[in-house]
Amino acid sequence: MDMFLLQKIGVALVECFKTFCYTSSPQLIMTLLVKNEEGMLEENLRFHKAMGVDGFIVTDNNSTDRTPEIIRKYQQMGWIKEVINETATNYEQKVWVDRMIWKAKRLYKADWVINADADELWYAPSGNLKEELSHTHANVLNCKMRSLYPEDGKPFWLWHRAVNYVPDQERYNLSPYSIFERQNKKVIHRTAGYLQISMGNHKVTMFPKHSKESTVRVYHYNIRGKQQFLEKMINGGKQLEQHKGKHGGRHWRYFYRLYKEGKLEEEYERVIGSRVFDQLRADGYVYEDDTICKFFERLKPF
Repeated sequence: MDMFLLQKIGVALVECFKTFCYTSSPQLIMTLLVKNEEGMLEENLRFHKAMGVDGFIVTDNNSTDRTPEIIRKYQQMGWIKEVINETATNYEQKVWVDRMIWKAKRLYKADWVINADADELWYAPSGNLKEELSHTHANVLNCKMRSLYPEDGKPFWLWHRAVNYVPDQERYNLSPYSIFERQNKKVIHRTAGYLQISMGNHKVTMFPKHSKESTVRVYHYNIRGKQQFLEKMINGGKQLEQHKGKHGGRHWRYFYRLYKEGKLEEEYERVIGSRVFDQLRADGYVYEDDTICKFFERLKPF
């Protein structure tokens, strides 16, 4: 067992008394690991600030688009508390997110942390994420994910079609990693008792641990058009080839193999089910959900 983990366990033991306590006015920090997210980052920050997030810690992994410019803007506004410019190319996601969590805990006194991706919007039906956090004894909240169907010619916040899990994907000739695959839940967790986040931010190790299902749901915009899809899977695949672990990122590895075989573009049609869209909708796998559209209508424009 490494020394850092032993130190974490020691801290968790000291904090046992408060990890299940109510926190009436919790400090909520969101961590974001980003790379070339100019198409969604600004709206992500605006959405979550309106949803009650107190501040952001951002790790930028070698972005080459306008992402650094957007980060500087919101850092100057005081929303982004700290920026980490990570230049490594081996995609040590778990390590990088863990680093942000400890900064949130130690430097910014966060009571709760959301570890998010730029393509996720964490929505609380109450209108404020901290409403649920302040009324629970749990130290981990499990949040369901909901994928949105990409609509060409519209900004993502105006998309109003969500998708359900398709158990028989072969029937529709869908990709094994289509937007209709089963979505693993994501977690919101306290900082007291925190030990380790998992790859993808789907699970967290706490000491001790008491988890609960949450009404918070995560709207996932993982596919935002063919070009975005191609760039994301190619870049992610290249980084994962250098990653020392073999776990995690299975979909990226799958798509990167197709890219090297010259088959990635044709796979995109199977990822979104475009050729069988009408049948998917008729069978109830595509449905209307304008929750995010309505939320952005109420946001003040910049």
